[in-house]
Amino acid sequence: MTFVLDIEHSISGLPWTWRQGSTDGRDAGFRPDDLVTQILLARGCPRDDLEPHRNPKLRDFLPDPSVFRDMDAAATRIADAVERGDAVTVFGDYDVDGATSAALLIRLLRDLGLSPDHYIPDRLMEGYGPSGEALVAIGAGGADLVITVDCGAQAYEALTMAKEAGVEVIVVDHHQCLAELPEALALVNPNRLDESAEGAAHGHLAAVGMAFLLGVAIVRELRKRAFFADKSHEPDLIKLLDIVALGTVADVAKLVGLNRAFVAQGIKVMRERRNVGLAALIDAARLSRPVECRDLGFALGPRINAGGRVGKADLGVRLLTTEDGDEAREIATELDRLNEERRAIEAQVQDEATALTEGMGGRSVVLVAGRGWHPGVIGIVAGRLKEKLDRPAIVIAIDEHGVGKGSGRSIPGVDLGAAILAAKEAGLLVAGGGHAMAAGLTVAADQVDALATFLEERIGAAVAAASGARSLVLDAVLAPAGVNPDYITAIEAGGPYGMGWPAPRIATGPVRIVKCDIVGNGHVRAIFSGDDGRRIKGIAFGAAESQLGQTLLHAPRDRKLWIAGRAKIDDWGPTPAAELLLEDAAWAQ
Repeated sequence: MTFVLDIEHSISGLPWTWRQGSTDGRDAGFRPDDLVTQILLARGCPRDDLEPHRNPKLRDFLPDPSVFRDMDAAATRIADAVERGDAVTVFGDYDVDGATSAALLIRLLRDLGLSPDHYIPDRLMEGYGPSGEALVAIGAGGADLVITVDCGAQAYEALTMAKEAGVEVIVVDHHQCLAELPEALALVNPNRLDESAEGAAHGHLAAVGMAFLLGVAIVRELRKRAFFADKSHEPDLIKLLDIVALGTVADVAKLVGLNRAFVAQGIKVMRERRNVGLAALIDAARLSRPVECRDLGFALGPRINAGGRVGKADLGVRLLTTEDGDEAREIATELDRLNEERRAIEAQVQDEATALTEGMGGRSVVLVAGRGWHPGVIGIVAGRLKEKLDRPAIVIAIDEHGVGKGSGRSIPGVDLGAAILAAKEAGLLVAGGGHAMAAGLTVAADQVDALATFLEERIGAAVAAASGARSLVLDAVLAPAGVNPDYITAIEAGGPYGMGWPAPRIATGPVRIVKCDIVGNGHVRAIFSGDDGRRIKGIAFGAAESQLGQTLLHAPRDRKLWIAGRAKIDDWGPTPAAELLLEDAAWAQ
């Protein structure tokens, strides 16, 4: 193995390695086209497919929706509903993927002449997914058809109750399935075990992506029936890509293939501010510049999620479907307030959960449980623990009845969703499911220890293998003067970046620390100076107590370092400047 800059053991204890196809560019200039080509190839793009990946468009990646099982049956039934004027209710999950999936279908069905209703379950009172009682009540209230989105793949009892009550249900989901499927009129899910090879190749899509493909199938079916012959227009599905992009990024779906096209084109639509709810949310998040991919995950998504976590579960759907500017601003303001409330609750649970992890050094899977923890923030806390400890983490909130609601986050190479399904089949869980990187569960308090033991035995070896292969993977080494806005603008053309399509990580140096301090909630901010006289700003988020943060804070000012991270443009000042989001450092010889 070739180590970058001969660094086998960094300050964070990692070797620095090259991403495939990466090079040392300290003494070389760059041409943007060549640089983007290098980025694409290093992320697995075939050389013959460079152009479609350089500017991803739907026409280059969109499959025929009919390759998915039950897609045609779902589209046919919904087309019938449109022609007959049926009462339709869209039942969504309470997170961003559920809200965007529901909003997309609601907006489409409105454009087709229906007046669909929505139902979002309360996280605390009802829990995840459709209950039989809710589906039966929706049918009794007059709904001719229910479409569940981002949930339903394992709602066996609920869908059986609905069928017995004469309620027709279509399931649109992306979570992992068991061999036996629940009873539904149609179940559209690329992760069905009996899915076609071409359909299964799209198992990385978020539910909102599947909802979009269902929309394509619906419009196509109505076109075949000459439904639009006497209409002034057909629905413009492209206008809904802003919603698709938001749900895809916020659900941390892999930004490969079709998802890259969804996000790249969706951001363009979002910047046009056609959706008044999204425009109001952008304003509430105080984003004064054009929206970027990272804003969907760090600024907009958390605010949509806040409604389902600590507020009213349907606020996100209402925001994304309203056409009233005043209502949009009111909801966006409320979501912004709830997001601040969520932060405070999260901080308390985070502190308590972190304290429980002390002494877990030998465990492959971090599993902590606490009574009274707010179930609306456990997924976020699990993600924080996973990042801090570099192991799969599960956080369980136990209520006064001894029932634990858990949420887990995994690391690359460890399929947590499959492990949770196995625990459910083993009788350890009341309910559970998810996908490779995230999962949810319901467990009795007296089964928590048994669950921890089961997961340790089930995925301990996979965690060890994944952890043993850890390194800081770099795309380029640059002289400090090379870390500038022109370079950053050039590499942005290789995006959108996110899960499965990582933003380029660079190293630069040697540099000395000019200034270093703690800002905000434990962030370490520093100014570095290179031998070429160029200064670089850097920030390591939440790193104040880490080995990296402590080293930067106390390092001798005359000692040289290599620093590594992801470069971004800092546009807060009068002129754009380069900034490094610090991930690691190493002593220069």
